[in-house]
Amino acid sequence: MDSHITEILNVTREAAWLPWAVQYFFLIGLSYGSFMLTLPYFVFGRKAYERLGRIALLAALVCGMTAPVALLADLHGPGRFYHFYIYFQPQSWMSWGSFFIPLYLGCLMLYAWLALRVDFATRGQGKDRLAFAYRLLGRGGAASLRAIRVAAAFTLLAAFVVGLYTGMEVMVVRARPLWYTPFLPAQFAATAFVGAVGLALLFNRCLPGRDQALEVSLNRALALSLALVLALGGGWLFVSLSGVSPSHSMAFTQVAGMPQWQFTAAWAMLSSIVPMVLAIWRPATSGLVNGLIALHSAWMMRWTIFIGGQTIPKTGAGLYDYHLPMGNDGLMGIIGTAGLWIALLLLMLEFLPWAGRVVATRSRPAMATH
Repeated sequence: MDSHITEILNVTREAAWLPWAVQYFFLIGLSYGSFMLTLPYFVFGRKAYERLGRIALLAALVCGMTAPVALLADLHGPGRFYHFYIYFQPQSWMSWGSFFIPLYLGCLMLYAWLALRVDFATRGQGKDRLAFAYRLLGRGGAASLRAIRVAAAFTLLAAFVVGLYTGMEVMVVRARPLWYTPFLPAQFAATAFVGAVGLALLFNRCLPGRDQALEVSLNRALALSLALVLALGGGWLFVSLSGVSPSHSMAFTQVAGMPQWQFTAAWAMLSSIVPMVLAIWRPATSGLVNGLIALHSAWMMRWTIFIGGQTIPKTGAGLYDYHLPMGNDGLMGIIGTAGLWIALLLLMLEFLPWAGRVVATRSRPAMATH
């Protein structure tokens, strides 16, 4: 019998993914999810969804422009972003993402300009200080529906690859069983749409011209998307408990006995079930509450995956301690990102023709169909 005592030493590591990354994944998900909500009006011409299309386009732009700032800050040296272009690594999803992000933002801005060009032209008829700039943006009048649809198709493709890359760059980390699952990219996409619907509910409530019928429609969409989120979570749990996949079973074993993770799982269930019940029970009056819960749910899912996932040791037992720092890599970073988002939102509310019905009081030209 061996009488030796074997002592296993572990190491202390700094978090590789900081709260900046949570902010980026949250905001870029809101952006491409909100873009999807613009399609019924701007691409398919459903007049009943005009307000949805306009507030969703506003949300897609403000979230899409804020997200890359958070990503640059997470590089532990934002000036290093050009390394992705100088030293391209085709086997790296992160390296591909450095091309997908500007592609998506470029397509989104082109789509937004074409969709709003008639409104810019209408504003350019005024005499305010920005009339000349609006005339330049609206030169040529209404964009053809064909041009808008082509731009929307390219933006949709770019949104798909951004959604794919944001999921895959986390999923490929085999050393962390909690991340190494095909359910992760799908859950990122589903919760991104949940957050986008929640943001649309908030904009519909907080911006002038609340549309109660739209609130009902958005609550229905929220209930369906939350059902998908729960189904994906149930699928992960089934695969983990059934033993079909050893990596899923290992991930479940790592967190199942931890009180912190049990509390997180219960919180996630409640943040999905409560808004779903409210959306079905009170669809016309629950928009404000459901919007806040939906945004919280989308953000919490990313925080749990990134920050919570890093507290699970790759070797050893227990959990690493993580305390949110107060500085730029923690709370101040989160507040700074939120402040930038609010500043961009206020600028867009002031200068973008997001409220088409208000702008169009002076004989707005019809959208060309050829």
